[in-house]
Amino acid sequence: MKVVVLGGYGVFGARLVRLLARDGHEVIVAGRNLQKARLLADGLDAQSLEVDRKGDLTDLWAQHPEAVVDAVGPFHAYGGDPYALARACISRGIHYLDLADDPAFCAGIAGLDDGARSAGVFALSGVSSVPALSSAAVAALADGAAEIDLISSAILPGNRAPRGEAVVRSILHQCGLDFDLPVDGAMVPVRSWSRPQRFELDEGMTRSGWMIAVPDQRLFGTAFVARTVLFRAGMELGVMNWSLAALSWLRGRIGFGIGRHFIRLILWLARLLAPFGTDQGGMIVEVVARFPDGWRRCRWRMVVKAGEGPFIPAVAARVILRNPAAIAPGARPAIAAFPLQAAEAAVTDLAVTTHRESVQVTPLFQRFLGAEFDALPPSLRAAHLVYGPRRWVGRASVTRGGSVLSRLIGALFRFPQATNDIAVQVTMTPVNEGEVWERRFGEQIFRSELRQSDTYMTERFGPFTFALGLHVRGGQLHYPVRSGRLGPVRLPKWLLPQSIAHEYEADGRFHFDVALKAPLTGALIVHYKGRLTRECG
Repeated sequence: MKVVVLGGYGVFGARLVRLLARDGHEVIVAGRNLQKARLLADGLDAQSLEVDRKGDLTDLWAQHPEAVVDAVGPFHAYGGDPYALARACISRGIHYLDLADDPAFCAGIAGLDDGARSAGVFALSGVSSVPALSSAAVAALADGAAEIDLISSAILPGNRAPRGEAVVRSILHQCGLDFDLPVDGAMVPVRSWSRPQRFELDEGMTRSGWMIAVPDQRLFGTAFVARTVLFRAGMELGVMNWSLAALSWLRGRIGFGIGRHFIRLILWLARLLAPFGTDQGGMIVEVVARFPDGWRRCRWRMVVKAGEGPFIPAVAARVILRNPAAIAPGARPAIAAFPLQAAEAAVTDLAVTTHRESVQVTPLFQRFLGAEFDALPPSLRAAHLVYGPRRWVGRASVTRGGSVLSRLIGALFRFPQATNDIAVQVTMTPVNEGEVWERRFGEQIFRSELRQSDTYMTERFGPFTFALGLHVRGGQLHYPVRSGRLGPVRLPKWLLPQSIAHEYEADGRFHFDVALKAPLTGALIVHYKGRLTRECG
C-alpha cells in the first residue's frame, strides 16, 4: 500500500514510518524539512517529499497515495479549517488517518462522515494510543458486561523517551485549564494536571499519573455507555510531575497564556533531564463492570522497554493499514476500530509485553463490615456500594466552634464555615482498594482517603491518619476515632479529636451527622449534618 506520512520524521511519525516499512508498504516520508525526510527515508528504502500540510499540496497528490497519515500536530492549533487535509483526501478517494489526541479535533471529524461514505474511504482521527488503542482495550475488557461503571486509563512513559515540541506544546496548552469529566453520569469540571494517582505497571514499576483531557473522556461515555471515564498521564521523574502540577495550580488561579519561548524553555529543560530515569514505561486500561457472575475489575497492562515507548502511538495506524479492507468507509474517531488481539500482534517485534487480569470487586465498606453491612438500611447500603465514583448531593447545616484551638484545627482541615443551609456534594471514588471522599460545601472542599487496615478503617487527611472503630449499631453506621498518627508518629490519646459521627436513614433517605471536638478542651471544632441523595446524570 502506498502511504504518505506527514511529519514522518517527527518523534511518532518516524516510528510509524519504520513500522510501515517493516510491513512492506511503499512509504513516503513527507514534511517541510526535506533534509530530515530524506535522511530517514534513505535508511529505509523509502521515498521523501517536501510538503507543508498548510500550503500547496500539489506535489503530495502527484504521488497518488492510497492513504495519508497526519502525524504533525499539535492538532489543537490547526486553525480555522482544521480538517482541510482530511477533506482533500476524501475528495480524491484517499484514506486519511491522524494521530490526534485533542478531544475537540478528534470528535469533530465526524462532520465529514457523509462525504467519506460517498467516496468509499475512511477518515479516522485519534489513530494513536488514545482513543484507538485504549478503546480497543476497553472493548476487549468489557466484552460480555451488562453495564460499565468505570473506565480508567493511564499512559506513563519512561523519562528517556524522546519528546518532540508538538507533544510539549500539547501538554502545556491544557495544563491548568478546566475540562469536563464524566463522573457517575454527570459532567464535572476538573483542572488538567491535577488529582494524582499511583499505578502499578509491572512488578517494581509504580508511577504517578495526573488528570489530563484526551478524547476518551469526551467519547467513551457514549460509545461504551460508561458512567465514569478517567484518564491520567505522568512523567517518570517526580520533579517534572510536580512542576507541571505547580504550573497547573498557578495557571488555574490567575490564568495566563503559554508562549512559544516558554514551550522551548520547558523542552530544553526536559532534554537536560533526559539522562535520568529509565527507558521503560507503559499503559494501563481498567474497566469496572457488571458481568453475569458479579462486578469485576478487568485490567490490561502494556509494559514497554528498551526505549521503544514512542512506537506505541504508531501501533494503531500500523494495525489499520495492515488490513484497510476491514475498516468501514466513513469519518469518525477511531473507537474500537480493530480488536485488541490485532494490536497485541502488531507489537510482537517490539520490546513490549501485555497482560490481562480480572478480579471480583467487593466495595470497601462491604468488605470491612462483612455480615454487618447487610444489616444497614437500604439507603446506607446503596451509599457504600462504590464500584466506580459515586456522586451524592443534598443540603446541610454547619456549626463551627469559636475557640482559638477549634478555629485553628478547622482551618487546617479545611472544614466548611458555619451556615444554616448550604448545598453539599459528596463524591466517593475507589482508588487502589480504598476510597477518596471529596466533600463540597458550597465552594469549600475538603478530602480524605479511607482504607482498610487489619482491625480498623483508617481515614487520612493530609499527613494525619486516624483509625476508626467503624461499626453498625441500631441500624446506624458509627465512626468513632480510636487512634491517630501524624505521618509515622503515633499521637497520644489526649491529642486525639473526639468524633461523634454517624449515618442513618430517615424517610427512606441517607442522613449524616458529624461532630468533631478538640483534644484537651473538648471544644467543638465543627458539626455538620444533613441529607444526601444519589445524583445520576
